[in-house]
Amino acid sequence: MSTPRAVPVHELVRGLGLTVFNPDANLNRPITTVDINRPGLALAGYLRYHAAERIQLLGRTELSFLRGMDSREQALRVFAFCSYEQTPCVVVTRGEAPPESLLREASSRGLPVLGTTHVTTRAASVISTFLEERLAPETLVHGVLVDVYGIGILITGSSGIGKSETALELIKRGHRLVADDAVIIRQVSDNTLVGSAPALLQYLLEIRGLGVLNAMTLFGAGAVRTHKKLAMVVHLEAWRDDVAYDRLGIDEQTVRILDTELPSLTIPVRPGRNLAVIIEVAAMNHRLKRIGFNAAQQFSEQLADAIEEQMDPD
Repeated sequence: MSTPRAVPVHELVRGLGLTVFNPDANLNRPITTVDINRPGLALAGYLRYHAAERIQLLGRTELSFLRGMDSREQALRVFAFCSYEQTPCVVVTRGEAPPESLLREASSRGLPVLGTTHVTTRAASVISTFLEERLAPETLVHGVLVDVYGIGILITGSSGIGKSETALELIKRGHRLVADDAVIIRQVSDNTLVGSAPALLQYLLEIRGLGVLNAMTLFGAGAVRTHKKLAMVVHLEAWRDDVAYDRLGIDEQTVRILDTELPSLTIPVRPGRNLAVIIEVAAMNHRLKRIGFNAAQQFSEQLADAIEEQMDPD
């Protein structure tokens, strides 16, 4: 289940080094969308479809339009523009100072007025990029995230099945740990999921019988990373004799996380199976599939051709 996200205005100020023209305003106002509005029509008096919930970006065009009005008209337009409680803040670009009427009306309503030296298009891009990362839908998954040959693999399974022990073996074989036990997964774009560890658990690995280990301290900085794009899911489950496990790999399974489908493998676990080697091979096979080589599909086609030749001797 994804968690609703919001960024308070003071995080935007601190993260992008913005100027605050009215420090007494409410800098805790929440920003809930990455979309940005250039309120030219709103300042012209057309407010029917005004996107008040967005950050309002005032560039040279909007500022010159406001300054071209007489004082009474300007005050009326600014009064209407600042009257929306859901507006998180107003950002003035190009190092310009906001008109006094705007600053006065915004301050009376607790609406932050911010400034940046960026040109308007660059400011919109920088703000959007900042918000996309912090407002991305996220969920917390029980599992282990590892980077194997550059492929981000989420290992899932019931408690005690051997996820952390498998991750430890992978680390010893030169791969990298991202998160153990709890993985925060964010959807940073339509088809991209990025996983990381909660701050409290970063670089830590829990092995039953040994306790909590710090992978970076034990194996060095090259054995860990802070985040990784997810490419596939490997689910570990106890071996069951009454289950017919896939032996060819032709039918590809997927699992849905947030709004993204990821390739998925189910690996049965029993004594004697080297899970670390199996996951390494799964990563290499996934990479081959991405470049167009599918061994299972190729075998299936060759088998079908051989059967057809046997049935048609001519």
